Amino acid sequence: MQITSKANPRFKSLRETLNSGGGKRSRTLLLGEKLIEAWAEQRGTAAGARLRPERWLRLEGARPHPLERELDLETWELGEALMRELAEAASPPRHALLATLGPEPSGPLPGRVIGAWGIQDPGNLGALLRAAAAFGFQEALLGPGCTDPFHPRSLRGSMGAAFLLGLRRCTEVPMDGGTWYALDASPGALPLADANLSGRLRLLVGNEGHGWAQVELPGGVQRLAIPTQGVESLNAAVAAGIVCYEMARREGR
Repeated sequence: MQITSKANPRFKSLRETLNSGGGKRSRTLLLGEKLIEAWAEQRGTAAGARLRPERWLRLEGARPHPLERELDLETWELGEALMRELAEAASPPRHALLATLGPEPSGPLPGRVIGAWGIQDPGNLGALLRAAAAFGFQEALLGPGCTDPFHPRSLRGSMGAAFLLGLRRCTEVPMDGGTWYALDASPGALPLADANLSGRLRLLVGNEGHGWAQVELPGGVQRLAIPTQGVESLNAAVAAGIVCYEMARREGR
């Protein structure tokens, strides 16, 4: 099917569906061959299987992608202006995959969990998920005020990490028998060098601007600091990446 007008009812319906974010989101869009291929590599895992392919979108004049034939989906061929609008980018991708989102994971938390509390920038959240996945974390908790992990910018920033980690939203810290840390540069926080990073580790990362200043953490959560020189604090995703790497380093991975 070829669609070239923004007034086309099917295109307008697609835009409205994708504009629903957060817990209301039922569909997402994988933009570009690299992201689609990253999902395809993980579609047999629990995290990857949460995205169920629904429709292939191809830029007008682009050649079919091998996965397009393999998935055997209905294909919409979109004009350049329409594909650019969906991608919210100056250069439109040649291919995109519309996917339906399945239910979030449930049950006990796995051994390594990252938590994003109030992370507002989709790029920051994507980078945080990417760092966690790179060093062996298995699930991400999305606390109050956290941006949408399936926003196109989050997916681009995660570079496929959203297909490696279970993602579940929560309204409060779900304390369990694990070791809970909240990254915090305030006085009195435990230095990273002194932290026990073994066992069932849960690492919480607060808002980019005010951190944990407006959040009441449970008593069982320890505040964890990364010593710095010359700067007050680190970017949330950078700080999380340092701790995730240190955990893997201590385990010899």
